[in-house]
Amino acid sequence: MKEPWAERTASGFARALALLLAALALGLAGLGAIAPQAAFADEAEGVEISADGDAARLEGCDFAVEGFYRAQTGSNREIDGTYYGYTYSMDDGELLTAVNTPECAVVYVPQSYVDQFGMDLADEALQDQLKAFLGPLDKGLSKGAASLATQETWYFTSDQEFTAGDAVFSFAQELKPGRFYTAVAAADGSDAKQTIAPGAMDTCRLVPAEDAVVVGKGTPLEQLATFLAELDYSPLWVTLRTCGTAIVLVFFLGLAAAYFMLRVNKRAQDIFDTIFTIPMVLPPTVCGFLLLMLLGRNTAFGRFFIDIGFPLAFSWQATVIAAVVVAFPLMYRSARGAFEALDPNMLDAARTLGWSNGRIFVKLMLPLAWSSIASGTVLAFARALGEFGCTLFLAGNQLGSTRTIPIAIYFEWMNGNQAATWFWTIVLIVFSFLVILFINIWSRHTTKYRRKETMKRGRAATGKRGGKSGPSSGQRAGGGSSGKAADEPLLDEAFAVDGILEGGAR
Repeated sequence: MKEPWAERTASGFARALALLLAALALGLAGLGAIAPQAAFADEAEGVEISADGDAARLEGCDFAVEGFYRAQTGSNREIDGTYYGYTYSMDDGELLTAVNTPECAVVYVPQSYVDQFGMDLADEALQDQLKAFLGPLDKGLSKGAASLATQETWYFTSDQEFTAGDAVFSFAQELKPGRFYTAVAAADGSDAKQTIAPGAMDTCRLVPAEDAVVVGKGTPLEQLATFLAELDYSPLWVTLRTCGTAIVLVFFLGLAAAYFMLRVNKRAQDIFDTIFTIPMVLPPTVCGFLLLMLLGRNTAFGRFFIDIGFPLAFSWQATVIAAVVVAFPLMYRSARGAFEALDPNMLDAARTLGWSNGRIFVKLMLPLAWSSIASGTVLAFARALGEFGCTLFLAGNQLGSTRTIPIAIYFEWMNGNQAATWFWTIVLIVFSFLVILFINIWSRHTTKYRRKETMKRGRAATGKRGGKSGPSSGQRAGGGSSGKAADEPLLDEAFAVDGILEGGAR
């Protein structure tokens, strides 16, 4: 039969685990709903969009879109010594092209498409069809930037030169042999980037609707399965490998630093405590910058390790160093607080039993302080798990080498991959939940156990002292017993230590 504490703990842990699994299931279900949005925007009414967001078909329309591509930015440089304006490179001169600016969007439809599908670009119904294609497709690849879906002013043309306000648009221009460009220039010849501020450029092919290949999204579960199958899990393995290595180093360094602080004078303690704790209050980016200045490739220290084949910057080793630096203060402060909370009389009593400092540390200090040390270790692991700024500064963002989960979250979001961002966020939430749950259960259990065992063994030790060293009536009456009376508190502690540690500590 289980003990009451074990039953309560198992029941509480089971409930917490059930809640966690339910939250995770809801998160993954939401992830299945988010995944399609990361690939393309919400579908407009009657528009069927491919899972990759590069093709679409509209009900009742005799043409469809394939090969949709969004160029986020262009170039404001000269081409072969001539400034044409703000230019975008194109794969082909026969592509439908849309350029978005803060003032308007201009859509260029090659004459070959106009002839093939019998288009009248002044027809509002045709314009609505093109908007229905371009708006959702552009939004799906916009990554949070300005999208055609919110543009109110549109122009449609089949002319390769088109003027709208102060902007001159030149489409499908062969500015180099075999190289086609779309250019946006200011009518007055000024800097187009400053005057017009062009946004993204979209290109696509128009094909007969019956020939279009539009791969459907599938059910939410199928989308989720595809997402999980195609996801790159290297950030998880890099993170676990980094945190596992870092926590071993942090554990021993933290214990050593905490023990060292007990052996130095008060003035030195203030100086060393500031040095050991300062990474906890400094911004992580500052820690990363300082480490980069110390360990970077342009320093003698950094070049030495590069020469021996063990680079310390922009390598996996750098992720470990960054994690150690930011997590160390948590382990150090937890261990030091636990050691300072120990009764000094008990430590002195252990010395009267002939124990060495090493034995006192291993057999007495560590067992009594283990609850706080374990909590500090888990907190340090959690801090290393969530490290971002210092790691990015010192190690960079190298896929499969230095990209940890926090770094993956940032760059996936910046690249518009909302589904991957949510996935890694859920993973970190689960880890954090388990860390806090472990700390709470462990601390409650060890506190109760230590209190119960200390009282039990303390009573046993008191009984042993009474049997071994109880003074005789003559000693209590005589005046020569004053020296022994002075030693009684220390002897009480000695017998208490002997009793508490009986059963293996000695």
